[in-house]
Amino acid sequence: MIHKRVLFDMIINHLPAKEFSIITGPRQSGKTTLLQQIAGYLEQKNENVYIFTLEDHDILHRLNKHPDRIFDIVRKNKAERLYLLIDEIQYLSDPSNFLKLLYDKYSPNLKIIATGSSAFYIDRKFTDSLAGRKQLFELYTLSFDEFLLFRTGESRLGGELQHMRLHPGYISLASHELSSLFDEYLTFGGYPAVALARGETEKILLLKEIMNSYLKRDITESNISDTEKFYRLMLLLAHQTGSLVNVNELTNTLRLSVTAIENYLYIMRKCFHIHLVRPFYGNVRKELIKMPKVYFHDLGLRNVLMNSFTPVFQRIDKGELVENYSFIRLRETSGLDAVRFWRTAEGHEVDFVVSHSPGSGEAIEVKYAATAFNPGKYKRFTEAYPGFPLHIRAYDADENRNKVLCL
Repeated sequence: MIHKRVLFDMIINHLPAKEFSIITGPRQSGKTTLLQQIAGYLEQKNENVYIFTLEDHDILHRLNKHPDRIFDIVRKNKAERLYLLIDEIQYLSDPSNFLKLLYDKYSPNLKIIATGSSAFYIDRKFTDSLAGRKQLFELYTLSFDEFLLFRTGESRLGGELQHMRLHPGYISLASHELSSLFDEYLTFGGYPAVALARGETEKILLLKEIMNSYLKRDITESNISDTEKFYRLMLLLAHQTGSLVNVNELTNTLRLSVTAIENYLYIMRKCFHIHLVRPFYGNVRKELIKMPKVYFHDLGLRNVLMNSFTPVFQRIDKGELVENYSFIRLRETSGLDAVRFWRTAEGHEVDFVVSHSPGSGEAIEVKYAATAFNPGKYKRFTEAYPGFPLHIRAYDADENRNKVLCL
């Protein structure tokens, strides 16, 4: 059974819009499957739809000559809207010009839904000429909610999880099953193929394939010359999850220039491997010049880089795993732009500060065990920012391991 992602409904709702729909995200996150599901939906509606990939060199060669050559391979009826679903659009020599010309000549009777394997290529090739002509949708690897559906094939546990979030005191009869799957998610992440794989050995092999093959493609297509140091930087960041990224220290460790380190970090971000969370300050100017903290968009990728798949409760980095999961959850619920952290020169720190509106939001401290939380340590923050009440999210809520799943 092929399950639908949350993004599916968002794109279906965007189909009537004039703007083209562009789906970006990391390799192996399920973009091609999502495109096929959208094609199936349109076919059931008896729409005029074509789907193809630009990994087909004959089609790519034709379209690179001129965007209008698309009508050599599809038929356009002026009386009905044409839907073109294009996979791997970044392989075009000038995707920006291709989309601009087709939009300006044929919209709204032509709707394009296209995927690109990473925002790195789209940033380089999609110029400002597409402003107002496209809507970007980012497809990450599975959220924990999506993971439950893919892993179990049913919505029952997802419903229990939602009820637990709405009613913190609720004790679910499925808590043990949810806890076991949560540990699996923390260990192997949310790549769809990994979630569907049977057994730990197959999951690890798939993650190694993603690291060795698909990550290598990102490196090669990004024109990185020193592959070994790129991998070493990713490994260093995996070990520093949730910590400040000091570019000067990284240059000394890897013997690379500041420019090279910053370029590598840029590529990792644009290929959706990591995110650099910026600090929260009342003074925006300060916020822009302070060091960020690093998190991975998928915990399976982080763990395979470290070659670490031991049970969560036995790991020395279990706190980092839970904190990184909380980042993934906040990315899902609040959006990347709203997520910050707070830290003073003296070392006072709050893991996450999420803005809901100017001057208000919430602050979140993440702990592996709730007993490690001392409210008094955060008095400086709570007094300075009363509009951001502080909450704790913990993996172990009490001595009986009653997990709250970092909700």
